[in-house]
Amino acid sequence: MTLRPSLLMLGGALILSACSSVPTRYHTLIATQPQTSSAVQAVDFQLQVLPVRIPVQVDQPSLVVRESDGRLAILETALWASPPADEFHDALAIELEQRLGVRDLAGLPGRADKPLLSLRTDVRRFDSLPGRHAVLDAMWSLEISGHGQQKRTLTCASVINEQAGSEVDSLVLAHQRAIGVLADRVARTARQWAANPDSDCPQP
Repeated sequence: MTLRPSLLMLGGALILSACSSVPTRYHTLIATQPQTSSAVQAVDFQLQVLPVRIPVQVDQPSLVVRESDGRLAILETALWASPPADEFHDALAIELEQRLGVRDLAGLPGRADKPLLSLRTDVRRFDSLPGRHAVLDAMWSLEISGHGQQKRTLTCASVINEQAGSEVDSLVLAHQRAIGVLADRVARTARQWAANPDSDCPQP
C-alpha cells in the first residue's frame, strides 16, 4: 500500500514538532530556604493567614509576563505547581512562620487562651517584566481578637520591586524575594501593633 503524499507530509510535520517541542516546566513561589537566618522569639498570639486574592489576569495555570504597557503573554510551557493564589498564600505563610515563630493555623481551630491575629492580603499587581523586574503591589490587613483583646484592624499597603533577568527562573526567584520582603514588613508590623495598638503601618 502506498501512502498519500499529504499523509507523509503530516507525519513528518508531527515528528519534527515532537522533536522540537519545549518541555513543560513547573514553578513555585515557595522559596527553597525562607529568607531569615537567625532564631526568632515566638510571638504571644496565634497566626491565621487567610486566602489571598490576586488579579484574575495572572491567576492562570501558566506564567503571564508583561510584554508592553498594554500587552500580556502567556508562557504555555512554564506552569505554576498549583493555582497562583494558593502558591502566594503558602509562600507567604511559610515566610511569616519563620519570622514570627508560630505556625499558621490554616483554618484549624485555635486555642482559647491566646489572641488570634489574622492576615488578609489583596494583591493589586503581580507583574513579571522579563529583563527588568517583578512588581508586587498589595493591600494587607491585620485583625487581632480573642483572649481579652479588643477586636481591632490595621490596613496597610506595600509596593515592592525586585530586579529580574529575562529567564523565567529569574522572574520566579524575584517574586519569591518580593514575598519575603512583604513577609518582613507584615511580621515587624504585627509584632509592634500587637504590643502597641497606637503603632502604624511601615513606610511603603
